[in-house]
Amino acid sequence: MTTTTDDAAAGVVTRADYCVIACAEAWRGSGETLASPMGLIPGIGARLARRTFAPGLLMTDGEAMLIGPDGEREGWLPYRQHLEFVTRGGRHVMMGASQLDRFGNQNISCIGDWQQPARQLLGVRGAPVNTLNNPTSYWVPKHSRRVFVDKVDMVSGVGYDNAAAAGPSATRFHHLPRVVTNLAVLDFDTPDHAMRLASLHPGVTVEEVREATGFELVLPDEVPYTREPTGDELRLIREELDPRALRHREVPA
Repeated sequence: MTTTTDDAAAGVVTRADYCVIACAEAWRGSGETLASPMGLIPGIGARLARRTFAPGLLMTDGEAMLIGPDGEREGWLPYRQHLEFVTRGGRHVMMGASQLDRFGNQNISCIGDWQQPARQLLGVRGAPVNTLNNPTSYWVPKHSRRVFVDKVDMVSGVGYDNAAAAGPSATRFHHLPRVVTNLAVLDFDTPDHAMRLASLHPGVTVEEVREATGFELVLPDEVPYTREPTGDELRLIREELDPRALRHREVPA
């Protein structure tokens, strides 16, 4: 399926719409969890989840306030309380990634050897704490072999293999629910927690995803498509959550 901006205006479901839905689904069944989406499409997805099937989600302005589904401030979130959410697994973060490997190790720090990297990135920042203390999902707007690598150059966010090697203190709250990209949804629902192709966005083939991935993905016998948005979800996305269609700048229609 190839869509254009005109198609989006006419009501055709675009690739960006499927990405929003896939991100929103990361918070299904979360209950009273602090959602921390990082990025435009994850943010729209979290707000959509809050407006529809996950009304118990708590969201922040990234500073010190809780915000409602309309973005208006609805309460104070002191740092002590925020830290309590973090350290007891009460937050679900959706981060970006410069590199991801088959066991979910994430790199946002540097490309190349640590002693003399070819490129300096954001730095480790809060990735280790996020991944060891909270469910952490990932959003990758451009699925490619540059991102999905056999081994990350540096571990920023901790994957399943490294968490297991560190022992119970690292695995208590460690959980990587899903990876959403512009092509597909991936997860780690396999015996050894190797990355699996969970669903394809409509119009994408298994071969396209395999070609854009630098390691062998686990493939189920049948790969489903990412679910269709409901009419009410499309209305919310287009009229209230992203009326300027900024999502199509991140994932072109």
